[in-house]
Formats: sequence, C-alpha cells, structure tokens
Amino acid sequence: MEPEELLNEEKNNELPKKESPLVSLEPDLKFFNESIREVAIEIMVEGLSNYPIFIAHQHDLKLGELILDRRDLHTEWSIHASTMEEFLEKGIIKEILKDRFISSYKNPNDFMCVFVVVPEGANFIYYPYVKE
Repeated sequence: MEPEELLNEEKNNELPKKESPLVSLEPDLKFFNESIREVAIEIMVEGLSNYPIFIAHQHDLKLGELILDRRDLHTEWSIHASTMEEFLEKGIIKEILKDRFISSYKNPNDFMCVFVVVPEGANFIYYPYVKE
C-alpha cells in the first residue's frame, strides 16, 4: 500500500511546506498525551497487540480507528489508533521487516509510537510521554 492510498485526498504539490509538520504536531502530542497513553495501555492489556501505533494526520485516513478528531478538539492533528499487526496486514510494514520494527520499537510505557502521515509521505517517530 502506498502512503497516498491512505489519504482520501489527491496529492497536492502546489504549495511547498514552509516548516516541518512536526513543529505543529508536538503541541498536539503533548495535549493528547494522557489519552494516547490510556489507549496504548488498553490495547496491550486487552491482548490486541504488544505494539500499539498511533497515526497522526491532517486529512481523512483509512487506517486504524479514529480516537482524537482535530475538528472536534480544535487541534491541528487527528490521531488514529492501530497496531503493528494491522500495519503488517495492510503491507505498510513488510513481513520481512517485522523483526527490525520489533527490535527498534521503544518501550510503550515510556514512548508513543507515532506514524506521521503528510502528503509528502509518512514515517515513524517515537515521542516520550509527558511525566506528570
């Protein structure tokens, strides 16, 4: 599956990005911190996966389950919850790269695994949970 297939919109290359999308994502991840942590724990405790993945996007997305909608929360980014297993099933993580993904996956009690989707592509980041 190609990254543009995840978006319900056509690619728009008319306007170049002036700054990294991560600049606007960080405040939202801080704002969503506790909600994302709770969902990650729920995914693991319920036995759905040991590898929760949260998808951050600013478009409509056909992956995972919407848990935080930017339109409802007046934020820049929406967050979907997913798992490594869904990413394998959809071909986003190739089966031959599964072990590499698992070995690089950071402790889900300390970090959220975020798959950031922008029109130019997508990539994984690990963002530390804010300690209270």
